[in-house]
Amino acid sequence: MNTIASYNISSLPGNDRLQKLKKVCDDFESEILNFYLKEALNTNESIFPKSPGEKIYRSMYKETLSKHISGGFGYSELLFNYLKDKV
Repeated sequence: MNTIASYNISSLPGNDRLQKLKKVCDDFESEILNFYLKEALNTNESIFPKSPGEKIYRSMYKETLSKHISGGFGYSELLFNYLKDKV
């Protein structure tokens, strides 16, 4: 997971800064959703066959799912609106 400091947003020009901040906020929301999905999808019944790579497939599925649904839950927007005047 990247930290906000690693994005170096403050050195970018105005519009680029806001676009990058939005990306950082979406990434943060994705991490939150990934945490929720790990707990919510922690079941014995799986859509993945029992195999040596099952844990890897589950992890990849949850990470991809969280990235696709991030930006629509409101965490990202709330954080973006709070931070956009501060960077």
